[in-house]
Parts: sequence; structure tokens; C-alpha cells
Amino acid sequence: MISFNVPPSTGNEIKYIEQAVGNHKICGDGVFTRRDSEWIEERTGTAKCLLTTSCTHATELVALLAGIGPGDEVIMPSFTFCSTADAFVLRGGVPVFVDIRPDTMNLDETKIEDAITEKTKAIVPVHYAGVSCEMDAILDVAKRHELLVIEDAAQGMLATYKGKMLGTMGDFGCYSFHETKNYSMGEGGALLIRDGKYIEEAEIYREKGTNRSKFWRGQIDKYTWIDYGSSYLPSELNAAYLYAQLEQADVILADRLHSWNRYYENLTPLKEAGKLELPSVPSQCVHNGHMFYIKTADLKERTELIAYLLKNEICAVFHYVPLHTAPAGMKYGRFHGEDRYTTKESDRLVRLPMYYGLKEEEVDYISEKVKEFYR
Repeated sequence: MISFNVPPSTGNEIKYIEQAVGNHKICGDGVFTRRDSEWIEERTGTAKCLLTTSCTHATELVALLAGIGPGDEVIMPSFTFCSTADAFVLRGGVPVFVDIRPDTMNLDETKIEDAITEKTKAIVPVHYAGVSCEMDAILDVAKRHELLVIEDAAQGMLATYKGKMLGTMGDFGCYSFHETKNYSMGEGGALLIRDGKYIEEAEIYREKGTNRSKFWRGQIDKYTWIDYGSSYLPSELNAAYLYAQLEQADVILADRLHSWNRYYENLTPLKEAGKLELPSVPSQCVHNGHMFYIKTADLKERTELIAYLLKNEICAVFHYVPLHTAPAGMKYGRFHGEDRYTTKESDRLVRLPMYYGLKEEEVDYISEKVKEFYR
């Protein structure tokens, strides 16, 4: 069976975990947490990176920093993971879903302005498959209406828009290091902060509402409870696992892009024959090979293709059920405008196996079985 995903491993993970244990500090904010954060800050150019226990928790931190409260509206796509909405719903916020673009599956930047009300506080672009949203247009709308921009870049690490790293263009950016992502620590994430004025407040929320971070830096002689907060620090063991991959980040990136390009080349004849659609990457975007998906004619054909691949020992999957159609989405949020593409396009999408170390012959076999299905 060819798995849909295999968590990345480069060889030094166990060695670094043992080093963390030997340092006699396995809770958060030890040597490896600092190395990871500094690596991300240097590579992305963001003012501050704070590792978190998940991308979900990074987004929850942003909801605190943004001051989201009961009734505040946050504009986002419905085609995303529930965590994008959960973080704001927990604060009493209202997700306002707008339609996506069928080419990139990203938030349609032309639908945002009409969804803005006096209650709107933020826009949350989700960079699907590591392909950027149209950030210039989104940032322009946000500036004119004095709204925060919170990038859900869970899938977007090391991808760029006009040369800028995803997660660094908005006020805040959130990364995921879940086992399905390009770089993993099992469960984990990161909050990227563009404006330094938010850093101290973010550190307090992240450290259970205390000023412990300043204490560890020697800036104060004791720490105390300052504000509300929670425990968003990942274990040093997780951070050590991640650092082994960050050291090999470009190797992992090149490997995934090689598999992505081979899929695209192999399946282009089916695209040209009008049998299926392949991913679209706008010219101003550089993606990171996070996933490779195809689009079938409709839901029925997708179901049949997934079953056919499974019969041939290939695990392929569909993706999000649009949030506005889910019970919680109907309870806590609302869809603004027409659902022209969100449901239709999500019903057609199939994700093929994609992970670091996927062999060329496996990509070729999967591609051949997709071709065989259409024959």
C-alpha cells in the first residue's frame, strides 16, 4: 500500500531528542525551541516567531492579540480546516465565509469587501496547498477598512508571493508542523508576528498569562501572573525533532517539488484531453510542493476514482467539507454571498500521495493507475 502521507524524518531526530533529554530540560523554550524560532525568523524575515503546540493554538493566540470578542466578525473561506474558525469562535467571534476561486481554491479576494460590516475585525486568507492568496488585493482592502490580516499559512512554509514568504505579509502568520506538513514535530505550530509591539503581549498569553519569558531572559528577577493566557509551549522533544528537519529544509523542499513536477508532467495528457484538472499556480506565486491534487468531473467520479486507487493499493483522499455546511459552521458562522464554487470544487478534489521520500516509481505507478481509470 502506498500511504497518503509518511511523516518526514531526516536522520538526526532521535539524536537531537537525546540531546534535549541530556540537557535536563524537556519542557518548552529550551535550546531547540530557540534554534527553531531563530531559524524561522532568519529565513522568513519576520520580527518574531513563537513556537506553539499546534497551528490551532497559534491562531488562538492571534485571536487573543486581535482582541476578538463576542459578535466580532472575521472573514475567511469556508474551504479550510475547522481550526481556522475555531480560534475565533472560542472568543465569541463570528466566522463570515466567502466563496473561493476555482483556480487556486483560495479565498476570492474580490468577494471580501462586500462582506465587511461595522463588526468586521479581521480577514483570514488561507494559502491552500502552499499557493498564496492574492495578497496585494487583500492587504489593500484591509488597509482601507482598518482590518487586521491573519495569514493561515499552515500549509505554506517556504512558499512565496512576489518574493515574500507566506505568513509574513499580514499582521500575523500561522504555521503548522503537524505530521502531514512539509516540516513536522508531530503536533506543533508557530506564530509569526510582523509588528514588534505585539511581542511582549504574545509572550504573556503563551506563558499562561505570566511574564516568565522576560524572567528567562534575565530582564526581571522573578515572574508573576500578569494577564489571562494558556500553555501554548511545545515540548523540547518536539522542537528537537523539528530542528533536524529545518537543517534539511531545502532538501525536503526540493524532494517534494520533484514529486509534484513529476505528477504534473505525467498527468498533463489527461488534462489536455479534458479528463481532469491539475493544480493552478499563478505566476507571482512559488509553491512548496505541499500537496498534489487533481479535480474530477463531479462527486460521483471522485468517489469512484478514490475507490479504484484504493483497490490498487494507493491511498488517495478528498479534503475539507466546507465549513458553512457543517453543523458548527451553521451554528456559529454564516456564508456571505453565493456559494458558486466552494461546494462544487471541494466535491471534485482528490489529493494524491505526497510526502518527503516518495519514490519516482511510486509517482509513476500512481499516475499510471489514474490514467488507467480514465481509460
